[in-house]
Amino acid sequence: MNQEQLDKMAKGKGFIAALDQSGGSTPKALRLYGIEESSYGSEAQMFDLVHAMRERIVTSPAFTGQRVLGAILFEMTMDRQFGGMAAADYLWRKKQVVPFLKVDKGLAAEADGVQLMKPMPGLDALLERAAAKGIFGTKMRSVINGANAKGIDAVAAQQFEVGKQILAAGLMPIIEPEVNIKAADKKEAESLLKTALLRQLDALAHGQQVMLKLTIPSVPGFYAELVRHPRILRVVALSGGYSRDESNALLAQNPGVIASFSRALTEGLTAQQSDAEFNAALDQSVESIYQASIT
Repeated sequence: MNQEQLDKMAKGKGFIAALDQSGGSTPKALRLYGIEESSYGSEAQMFDLVHAMRERIVTSPAFTGQRVLGAILFEMTMDRQFGGMAAADYLWRKKQVVPFLKVDKGLAAEADGVQLMKPMPGLDALLERAAAKGIFGTKMRSVINGANAKGIDAVAAQQFEVGKQILAAGLMPIIEPEVNIKAADKKEAESLLKTALLRQLDALAHGQQVMLKLTIPSVPGFYAELVRHPRILRVVALSGGYSRDESNALLAQNPGVIASFSRALTEGLTAQQSDAEFNAALDQSVESIYQASIT
């Protein structure tokens, strides 16, 4: 693990850009960016268009390691280039932004109020390839739709089991058990989740650390215990469907938690904007998320 990147993630001021929309969420991301589905005729064209959007973001002068600590990439993005360089190399060498990779294969069907991750049989090979490409860490997502203790315990157990596999490969796992912001019992689900996460963290080997990516809690400061935990490198928050203004306002009530926004980051950016307009809009977005992350 790169010590300079580790130090940056542990102590740096800023946030993580989530640029990891996969096949299922790409059409929506492009639509919000001003590109309708009628504009492309194949999946390959769709991925070319979303890569162009991501490249425009990361090569923008508004996107640097001064405010953006890290960026989460989709596997196909890791295998492509930004600005004529391998994606992870460009992020770190040109921008001083720490590269992460989304490694999950999507969600299984709901059971016990949660959606576990689908099996990842090729994970070891992917981790080896990611490490060779200069990736620092990974991200994987499960979803919690209700306050079901059995389901939430299963989510935490699966996340940490895979997290240990990622640590063994020399990479830093971002464990993401998302609580659905529309859950009627969101607050209760978060209480069960915190208990399950603390139990898993306490069971980690001495010296091991992970990162957590969590839904902004219903009770401000609720995850302070996790932020301070010796087995935690950093706690980051997802926007989860909130607008950027809502996400920033809620995040600012949680000291020590930084943003890892996807849709909230790209809100207001369109393919039709001139470079000057695009860069100005991105700068405004980055600055607002940065300010909410340094509270």
